[in-house]
Amino acid sequence: MKDSTAKDTSLTNYRIDVRYDGQNFYGWQRHKDKPTIQGALENAVTECFGIRQNIEGSGRTDRGTHSIGQVASVRLPDNIDEKESLLVLNNALTNEIEITDLKKVSDDFHARESAIGKRYCFKIWNHPDLPSERDGKVWYVAEKLDFGLMQKTCPNFIGTLDYASFAKVPNFKRATSVRTVHSLSLKKEGMLLTFSIIADGFLYKMVRNIVRSIVKVGEGRILVTEIPRIIEAKSRKAAPGTAPASGLYLDAVFYDQSSLDAAIKISQKDEVR
Repeated sequence: MKDSTAKDTSLTNYRIDVRYDGQNFYGWQRHKDKPTIQGALENAVTECFGIRQNIEGSGRTDRGTHSIGQVASVRLPDNIDEKESLLVLNNALTNEIEITDLKKVSDDFHARESAIGKRYCFKIWNHPDLPSERDGKVWYVAEKLDFGLMQKTCPNFIGTLDYASFAKVPNFKRATSVRTVHSLSLKKEGMLLTFSIIADGFLYKMVRNIVRSIVKVGEGRILVTEIPRIIEAKSRKAAPGTAPASGLYLDAVFYDQSSLDAAIKISQKDEVR
Protein backbone atom coordinates (compact mmCIF):
# COMPACT_ATOMS: atom_id res chain seq x y z
CA MET A 1 0.00 0.00 0.00
CA LYS A 2 3.06 2.23 0.06
CA ASP A 3 2.27 5.22 -2.15
CA SER A 4 4.88 7.38 -3.86
CA THR A 5 2.67 10.42 -3.20
CA ALA A 6 2.13 9.60 0.49
CA LYS A 7 4.78 12.05 1.66
CA ASP A 8 3.11 14.85 -0.28
CA THR A 9 -0.37 14.04 1.02
CA SER A 10 -1.75 16.09 3.88
CA LEU A 11 -1.84 14.26 7.16
CA THR A 12 -4.72 14.00 9.59
CA ASN A 13 -5.33 12.56 13.03
CA TYR A 14 -6.35 8.91 13.45
CA ARG A 15 -7.23 6.79 16.44
CA ILE A 16 -6.07 3.19 16.52
CA ASP A 17 -7.23 0.57 19.01
CA VAL A 18 -4.66 -2.12 19.73
CA ARG A 19 -4.56 -5.46 21.50
CA TYR A 20 -1.34 -7.34 22.16
CA ASP A 21 0.37 -10.15 23.97
CA GLY A 22 3.25 -8.32 25.59
CA GLN A 23 5.34 -11.18 26.94
CA ASN A 24 7.96 -10.94 24.17
CA PHE A 25 8.13 -7.13 24.18
CA TYR A 26 9.95 -4.59 26.35
CA GLY A 27 6.74 -2.72 27.06
CA TRP A 28 4.98 -0.04 25.03
CA GLN A 29 7.60 2.68 24.78
CA ARG A 30 10.19 2.74 22.00
CA HIS A 31 13.48 1.47 23.46
CA LYS A 32 16.56 1.60 21.20
CA ASP A 33 16.93 -1.72 19.38
CA LYS A 34 14.70 -3.78 21.70
CA PRO A 35 11.25 -4.94 20.54
CA THR A 36 8.44 -2.69 21.82
CA ILE A 37 4.80 -2.21 20.88
CA GLN A 38 5.24 1.44 19.91
CA GLY A 39 8.27 0.58 17.81
CA ALA A 40 6.46 -2.23 15.99
CA LEU A 41 3.48 0.00 15.20
CA GLU A 42 5.66 2.85 13.95
CA ASN A 43 7.62 0.45 11.76
CA ALA A 44 4.35 -0.86 10.31
CA VAL A 45 3.24 2.69 9.46
CA THR A 46 6.55 3.36 7.72
CA GLU A 47 6.31 0.11 5.75
CA CYS A 48 2.72 0.76 4.66
CA PHE A 49 2.72 4.52 4.03
CA GLY A 50 6.36 5.42 3.48
CA ILE A 51 6.36 7.95 6.31
CA ARG A 52 7.83 7.98 9.81
CA GLN A 53 5.28 9.06 12.41
CA ASN A 54 5.25 9.15 16.20
CA ILE A 55 2.46 7.04 17.70
CA GLU A 56 1.15 8.30 21.04
CA GLY A 57 -0.35 5.66 23.33
CA SER A 58 -2.86 6.24 26.12
CA GLY A 59 -0.25 4.92 28.54
CA ARG A 60 3.08 3.10 28.73
CA THR A 61 2.42 -0.52 29.60
CA ASP A 62 5.38 -2.28 31.23
CA ARG A 63 7.55 -5.04 29.85
CA GLY A 64 5.57 -8.28 29.72
CA THR A 65 2.13 -6.69 30.22
CA HIS A 66 -0.73 -7.07 27.76
CA SER A 67 -3.55 -5.07 26.22
CA ILE A 68 -7.10 -5.75 25.21
CA GLY A 69 -7.98 -2.11 24.61
CA GLN A 70 -4.92 0.11 24.26
CA VAL A 71 -5.65 3.31 22.33
CA ALA A 72 -3.15 5.35 20.34
CA SER A 73 -3.22 8.40 18.09
CA VAL A 74 -1.17 8.94 14.95
CA ARG A 75 -1.14 11.25 11.94
CA LEU A 76 -1.63 9.43 8.64
CA PRO A 77 -2.46 10.49 5.06
CA ASP A 78 -5.90 12.06 4.90
CA ASN A 79 -7.05 10.07 1.88
CA ILE A 80 -6.50 6.47 3.07
CA ASP A 81 -9.19 3.81 2.98
CA GLU A 82 -9.59 2.93 6.66
CA LYS A 83 -10.71 -0.68 6.20
CA GLU A 84 -8.00 -1.47 3.67
CA SER A 85 -5.36 0.30 5.77
CA LEU A 86 -6.39 -1.72 8.82
CA LEU A 87 -5.76 -4.96 6.95
CA VAL A 88 -2.46 -3.80 5.47
CA LEU A 89 -1.12 -2.57 8.80
CA ASN A 90 -2.00 -5.83 10.52
CA ASN A 91 -0.22 -7.76 7.77
CA ALA A 92 2.90 -5.75 8.60
CA LEU A 93 2.69 -6.71 12.30
CA THR A 94 3.47 -9.94 14.11
CA ASN A 95 0.61 -12.13 15.34
CA GLU A 96 1.22 -10.83 18.86
CA ILE A 97 -0.09 -7.37 17.94
CA GLU A 98 -3.44 -6.58 16.32
CA ILE A 99 -4.95 -3.23 15.42
CA THR A 100 -8.65 -3.81 16.04
CA ASP A 101 -9.91 -0.43 14.81
CA LEU A 102 -8.66 2.52 12.79
CA LYS A 103 -10.66 5.70 12.33
CA LYS A 104 -10.21 9.38 11.58
CA VAL A 105 -10.73 11.65 14.59
CA SER A 106 -10.65 15.38 15.31
CA ASP A 107 -7.30 17.14 15.50
CA ASP A 108 -7.73 17.79 19.22
CA PHE A 109 -7.97 14.09 20.08
CA HIS A 110 -4.93 12.75 21.92
CA ALA A 111 -4.84 9.16 23.12
CA ARG A 112 -3.35 10.06 26.50
CA GLU A 113 -4.40 13.63 27.20
CA SER A 114 -8.03 13.16 26.11
CA ALA A 115 -8.59 10.11 28.32
CA ILE A 116 -10.78 10.56 31.42
CA GLY A 117 -10.43 7.03 32.78
CA LYS A 118 -8.95 3.57 32.28
CA ARG A 119 -9.79 0.03 33.23
CA TYR A 120 -7.11 -2.55 33.97
CA CYS A 121 -7.64 -6.25 34.55
CA PHE A 122 -5.29 -8.52 36.42
CA LYS A 123 -5.52 -12.31 36.05
CA ILE A 124 -4.33 -14.95 38.51
CA TRP A 125 -4.32 -18.69 37.88
CA ASN A 126 -4.76 -20.23 41.33
CA HIS A 127 -4.12 -23.97 40.99
CA PRO A 128 -1.09 -26.29 41.33
CA ASP A 129 -1.16 -27.00 37.58
CA LEU A 130 -0.76 -24.25 35.00
CA PRO A 131 -2.14 -24.95 31.50
CA SER A 132 0.48 -24.23 28.85
CA GLU A 133 -1.81 -21.76 27.06
CA ARG A 134 -1.92 -19.64 30.24
CA ASP A 135 1.85 -19.42 30.60
CA GLY A 136 3.01 -15.80 30.42
CA LYS A 137 -0.59 -14.52 30.42
CA VAL A 138 -1.45 -14.81 34.12
CA TRP A 139 0.17 -14.67 37.53
CA TYR A 140 0.58 -18.31 38.42
CA VAL A 141 -0.09 -18.86 42.14
CA ALA A 142 -0.04 -22.56 43.02
CA GLU A 143 -1.02 -22.26 46.70
CA LYS A 144 -4.71 -21.82 47.45
CA LEU A 145 -5.77 -18.22 48.11
CA ASP A 146 -8.61 -17.11 50.37
CA PHE A 147 -10.90 -15.62 47.73
CA GLY A 148 -13.43 -14.32 50.26
CA LEU A 149 -10.83 -12.37 52.22
CA MET A 150 -9.40 -10.92 49.03
CA GLN A 151 -12.85 -9.71 47.98
CA LYS A 152 -13.33 -8.07 51.36
CA THR A 153 -10.01 -6.25 50.95
CA CYS A 154 -10.90 -4.57 47.65
CA PRO A 155 -13.17 -1.78 49.00
CA ASN A 156 -10.24 -0.31 50.93
CA PHE A 157 -8.78 0.93 47.65
CA ILE A 158 -11.93 2.61 46.30
CA GLY A 159 -12.22 6.39 46.46
CA THR A 160 -10.03 9.46 46.07
CA LEU A 161 -6.88 8.54 47.97
CA ASP A 162 -3.16 9.15 48.05
CA TYR A 163 -1.72 5.95 46.52
CA ALA A 164 1.94 6.79 47.19
CA SER A 165 2.36 3.46 49.05
CA PHE A 166 1.48 1.62 45.84
CA ALA A 167 3.52 3.55 43.30
CA LYS A 168 7.07 2.81 42.31
CA VAL A 169 8.94 6.09 42.00
CA PRO A 170 9.60 6.63 38.27
CA ASN A 171 12.45 8.56 36.67
CA PHE A 172 10.18 11.58 36.18
CA LYS A 173 8.36 13.81 38.65
CA ARG A 174 4.61 13.48 39.16
CA ALA A 175 2.42 16.36 40.29
CA THR A 176 0.49 14.26 42.80
CA SER A 177 0.02 10.66 43.89
CA VAL A 178 -3.70 11.22 44.53
CA ARG A 179 -5.99 9.28 42.21
CA THR A 180 -9.68 8.38 42.17
CA VAL A 181 -10.42 4.66 41.95
CA HIS A 182 -14.04 4.38 40.86
CA SER A 183 -14.35 0.63 41.21
CA LEU A 184 -12.31 -2.43 42.18
CA SER A 185 -13.85 -5.88 41.92
CA LEU A 186 -12.65 -9.48 41.99
CA LYS A 187 -14.34 -12.39 40.21
CA LYS A 188 -13.65 -16.11 40.22
CA GLU A 189 -14.26 -18.43 37.28
CA GLY A 190 -12.92 -21.87 38.05
CA MET A 191 -9.22 -21.45 38.82
CA LEU A 192 -9.04 -17.99 37.23
CA LEU A 193 -9.25 -14.94 39.49
CA THR A 194 -9.74 -11.62 37.71
CA PHE A 195 -9.41 -8.16 39.22
CA SER A 196 -11.04 -5.24 37.44
CA ILE A 197 -10.03 -1.72 38.47
CA ILE A 198 -11.31 1.55 37.01
CA ALA A 199 -9.72 4.88 37.87
CA ASP A 200 -9.23 8.37 36.50
CA GLY A 201 -5.54 7.53 36.17
CA PHE A 202 -2.85 5.22 37.48
CA LEU A 203 0.57 5.70 39.01
CA TYR A 204 3.60 3.71 37.87
CA LYS A 205 2.97 0.02 38.77
CA MET A 206 0.01 1.02 40.95
CA VAL A 207 -2.25 -1.83 39.82
CA ARG A 208 0.43 -4.49 40.27
CA ASN A 209 1.28 -3.17 43.73
CA ILE A 210 -2.36 -3.08 44.85
CA VAL A 211 -2.89 -6.63 43.59
CA ARG A 212 0.18 -7.85 45.47
CA SER A 213 -1.18 -6.39 48.71
CA ILE A 214 -4.55 -8.07 48.23
CA VAL A 215 -2.92 -11.40 47.43
CA LYS A 216 -0.84 -11.08 50.61
CA VAL A 217 -4.16 -11.02 52.46
CA GLY A 218 -5.31 -14.06 50.49
CA GLU A 219 -2.11 -15.87 51.47
CA GLY A 220 -2.75 -15.09 55.14
CA ARG A 221 0.45 -13.06 55.43
CA ILE A 222 -1.22 -9.76 56.30
CA LEU A 223 -4.62 -8.87 57.74
CA VAL A 224 -7.38 -6.98 55.96
CA THR A 225 -7.25 -4.47 58.79
CA GLU A 226 -3.63 -3.61 57.95
CA ILE A 227 -4.51 -2.20 54.53
CA PRO A 228 -5.76 1.22 55.74
CA ARG A 229 -2.52 1.66 57.70
CA ILE A 230 -0.48 0.87 54.58
CA ILE A 231 -2.46 3.39 52.54
CA GLU A 232 -2.14 6.09 55.21
CA ALA A 233 1.64 5.58 55.40
CA LYS A 234 2.02 7.08 51.89
CA SER A 235 5.31 5.26 51.58
CA ARG A 236 6.27 2.51 49.16
CA LYS A 237 8.29 0.91 51.96
CA ALA A 238 5.09 0.29 53.95
CA ALA A 239 3.50 -1.93 51.29
CA PRO A 240 4.31 -5.43 50.00
CA GLY A 241 6.10 -6.08 46.72
CA THR A 242 4.87 -6.03 43.14
CA ALA A 243 2.75 -8.60 41.31
CA PRO A 244 4.34 -9.91 38.09
CA ALA A 245 3.64 -8.17 34.80
CA SER A 246 2.33 -11.35 33.16
CA GLY A 247 -1.13 -10.96 34.73
CA LEU A 248 -1.76 -7.33 33.81
CA TYR A 249 -3.99 -6.19 30.94
CA LEU A 250 -4.93 -2.67 29.86
CA ASP A 251 -8.59 -3.44 29.26
CA ALA A 252 -10.21 -0.16 28.17
CA VAL A 253 -9.63 3.57 27.88
CA PHE A 254 -12.55 5.97 28.31
CA TYR A 255 -12.99 9.28 26.51
CA ASP A 256 -16.58 10.22 27.35
CA GLN A 257 -18.41 10.30 30.67
CA SER A 258 -21.33 8.11 29.62
CA SER A 259 -19.06 5.20 28.66
CA LEU A 260 -17.08 5.57 31.88
CA ASP A 261 -20.24 5.69 34.00
CA ALA A 262 -21.63 2.58 32.29
CA ALA A 263 -18.39 0.65 32.91
CA ILE A 264 -18.33 1.68 36.57
CA LYS A 265 -21.95 0.60 37.04
CA ILE A 266 -21.24 -2.85 35.59
CA SER A 267 -18.11 -3.30 37.70
CA GLN A 268 -19.86 -2.25 40.90
CA LYS A 269 -22.21 -5.22 40.59
CA ASP A 270 -19.24 -7.48 41.39
CA GLU A 271 -17.99 -5.43 44.32
CA VAL A 272 -18.25 -6.65 47.91
CA ARG A 273 -19.69 -3.97 50.18
